[in-house]
Amino acid sequence: MITLINPTLPYGFAKRHGVILLDAGEVALIGLREGADPVALVETRRALGRPLKVEALSQAEFDRHLSQVYAGDHLGAADGDDLDMPSGLESLIDDIPAAADLLDTADDAPVIRLINGIIAEAVRAGASDIHLEPFESALTVRMRVDGVLREALSLNPRITPLLVSRIKVMARLDIAEKRVPQDGRIPLALGGKTLDVRVSTLPSRAGERVVLRILDKDQADLRLDQLGMAPATLEAFHMALREPNGIILVTGPTGSGKTTSLYAGLSLLNDTTRNILTVEDPVEYAIDGVGQTQVNTKVGMTFAAGLRAILRQDPDVVMVGEIRDVETAGIAVQASLTGHLVLSTVHTNDAAGAITRLRDMGIEPFLLASTLRLIVAQRLVRRLCGECCQSETADAATARLIGIKKGKTVWRPHGCIHCNQTGYVGRVGLYEVIRVDDKVRRLIAAEASEEAINAVAFDHAETLTQRARSLVLEGVTSVEEAVRVTRQETADAHGLALPEIAA
Repeated sequence: MITLINPTLPYGFAKRHGVILLDAGEVALIGLREGADPVALVETRRALGRPLKVEALSQAEFDRHLSQVYAGDHLGAADGDDLDMPSGLESLIDDIPAAADLLDTADDAPVIRLINGIIAEAVRAGASDIHLEPFESALTVRMRVDGVLREALSLNPRITPLLVSRIKVMARLDIAEKRVPQDGRIPLALGGKTLDVRVSTLPSRAGERVVLRILDKDQADLRLDQLGMAPATLEAFHMALREPNGIILVTGPTGSGKTTSLYAGLSLLNDTTRNILTVEDPVEYAIDGVGQTQVNTKVGMTFAAGLRAILRQDPDVVMVGEIRDVETAGIAVQASLTGHLVLSTVHTNDAAGAITRLRDMGIEPFLLASTLRLIVAQRLVRRLCGECCQSETADAATARLIGIKKGKTVWRPHGCIHCNQTGYVGRVGLYEVIRVDDKVRRLIAAEASEEAINAVAFDHAETLTQRARSLVLEGVTSVEEAVRVTRQETADAHGLALPEIAA
């Protein structure tokens, strides 16, 4: 078992010569990248001043160790006071490379070091978003890890303009314009990991707020069977993807993993025999073999316009980032009627709500009945840390809250070094699916209520609430987390919050 430690070899030297310090014992363990010149070991031996033991590493292994070893420094080492200098902006590089490597500290300007450290720390912690929030008393840096925001750093508010201007330069935004919101992207490399950082700025009373969305391109390679779907849900999704035409809808709030589910489905269909085209806002991950189009409302490139255009490109499978209006919904329905498989998302609380939403947009019920194939509602719940979670017997209040019998075993978070004292590590998906079979199709055509559709669709299938309950009993998540994510209104809508079950 290799123990990674804080590096004593400069990052630039390690990356250039393909050597990395894995263990700094009396005999230093050095990883040597395949194809690297062994002569670099002589300089390594001189720099470390101790005997070496060499282990050969493949390119992928070397890149992974490089990212882990050099991205491990914490934000506490960043000194905000040193950044309050008038010459900070003057030292910025005018011509930034297309993809700058965050770990290469050749340019040691304080602002650059701070931004690099913040992003590297966010990646190390698995954060999806970084929030830079200026107030009169402080510049607060918060990170969203596993769906929950937590404060990471508090800086002197006087450095806010320096930080924001530097980020704008990196994202190719107008640093002189501070009165209107701006959006941009920053392609970055962190050791062997390729990142895409989406930047959004918003004017506020104390300065410009900045949110950085970190898109790890490795996430685009997730398969459907890695998302945490129950076997029955996974089989229903696979069956819908095998259909030659129709509409597959994924619903849920922002940040519930809808795009990841759609990308996983597209990856399954992406076998070179189909022409797959998408229209998205924005394009989050690049997928080889899939034609992806970016929405640009400033020039009239809306979802509807993009969908209308790609239907003339002879597609087999079409993905629409979101159905927001009746025009997009109507074109999607027509596309499915003319032999295309359409994948899209709708913002509703549960699966049956998507039917009501499309009906309210003005789509005829008989058209929905003939085109819908599958509706998936999803959420993401945090996974309990396997190292520190603690079991306990459910009392009456807890049992009533989640709908189980009193005395059942449940698990609670505790907190340790493995989970950064949060009690949770990673997230897993909650899913409910409505397969549009003959019974559901007749109900949709008859404009039946959501309650009537739910009664038939979930007669032998799990709802979001029931799936959350199952994960609690299996020790995957906690009662508090299940209730936080599924919410009482969703449970009440299905009538499943309070009745006790034996399992």
